Amino acid sequence: MSSANPPTPTGAAALTAAQHRAVAELLRVSPVADELGRRFADAGFALHLVGGSVRDALLDRLGDDLDFCTDARPEDTLRIVQGWADAIWETGRDFGTIGVARRGLRLEITTYRAEAYDGVTRNPVVAYGDNLRDDLARRDFTVNAMAVSVPGREFTDPHGGLADLAARVLRTPGTPESSFGDDPLRMLRAARFAAQLRFAVDPAVRAAMAAMAADLDRITAERIRDEFTKLMRGADPVTGLRLLADTGLADRFLPELSGLKLEIDEHAQHKDVYEHTLTVVANAVRLEAGTGPDFVLRMAALMHDVGKPATKAVAGDGRVSFHHHEVVGARMTRLRMKAMRYPKDVIADVTGLVALHLRFYGYGRGEWTDSAVRRYVTDAGPLLSRLHLLTRSDCTTRNRRKAAALAADYDALEERIARIAAEEDLARVRPDLDGNAIMELLGVPPGPVVGQAWRYLKELRLERGPLTRDEAEEALRAWAAGRDG
Repeated sequence: MSSANPPTPTGAAALTAAQHRAVAELLRVSPVADELGRRFADAGFALHLVGGSVRDALLDRLGDDLDFCTDARPEDTLRIVQGWADAIWETGRDFGTIGVARRGLRLEITTYRAEAYDGVTRNPVVAYGDNLRDDLARRDFTVNAMAVSVPGREFTDPHGGLADLAARVLRTPGTPESSFGDDPLRMLRAARFAAQLRFAVDPAVRAAMAAMAADLDRITAERIRDEFTKLMRGADPVTGLRLLADTGLADRFLPELSGLKLEIDEHAQHKDVYEHTLTVVANAVRLEAGTGPDFVLRMAALMHDVGKPATKAVAGDGRVSFHHHEVVGARMTRLRMKAMRYPKDVIADVTGLVALHLRFYGYGRGEWTDSAVRRYVTDAGPLLSRLHLLTRSDCTTRNRRKAAALAADYDALEERIARIAAEEDLARVRPDLDGNAIMELLGVPPGPVVGQAWRYLKELRLERGPLTRDEAEEALRAWAAGRDG
């Protein structure tokens, strides 16, 4: 593998020769790339593995999605892959991209581009380029501005991406101001890569993010949502969140994050809500225990205390309270996620967790009956496993005795839930009589009375546990008699 413009990384951070060979080795064991490269070459066009695919290959984290760039126009690409691809999609054709499936791999082939924003509209204006170096120059960061030709294996790195990869730092190919002016979403992408790859952000890039944060307003809510979701699903979302707050980017689409930085004086006694929240997010990531990034859990951890600023009250002794902040926070979370265009089911799950996150506290005082446990499980429904994790994540006290006591209390609650679940069907707590049985027993047609009776029986089921048929019918008759009287 040759280098068109090799970087000169030095010292312990330098990439090894073995890492340099990683891309060539990738292509050697991936005949699909070589096959595709030869088809383009036979048609008189160049083809390069590019961007994140090269970066991830060097980091030994390449997936099944490969990105290529070419001097071929989309119509040429379609002609070249016809009869070779297992499937073809043209959803990105207006942006110069043709998608291809081949042997379990997803390939995106994009014509060299030179795209920019006009400073007013929210969508990029796409113009085709005519050479690889210009295409690389317009990419977001140097670590994404490397390419490997196929099938020739020529390595191109005009902006020192290898050196930055070795140093684990994010820089832009040109000036950050120029890059972010072309596409302001790149500022949010910097925070996303910091979270995903645990890379540091170059000071000049960070300064430009702070100075140009308002430019993010030109980007659609959907594009911001998608980048933010990737950030939250990253290996280290806390680093990305700190960067958003520190640069003011969060204020453009998630002002509740910075709003957690409540002023604390010597008389107002409460923990730092902002730092507490970031710790809860980190705890949630840790407690996922290899099950994969759970956006709903992480977002609930982030938003669980957003209602505190609006509910803060200081008593005469200096103690601070946040009464009903879970209710206010759930409402704020719903509005914010709706503005970010999240799907209704995702919004419902996150807001449900926020609303329930305080329910556990008080259990350790021995106040919970079996009825309270049933209500806890029923109200959580399919969110119960996440609620367990969120509640445990919310314990951030440095007092080891208090932390141990809270953990023991929640262990006891989970054991109690398991015991009751073994005796009853807690997953589906329903009345012991259905609607038809209620109508038959009371001699009433379908209508409001049936719904009222059903709700009464469900409350009775939660309070007393399963009833026999005779017990349920007796209770229903007594309810109807009291109602008639």
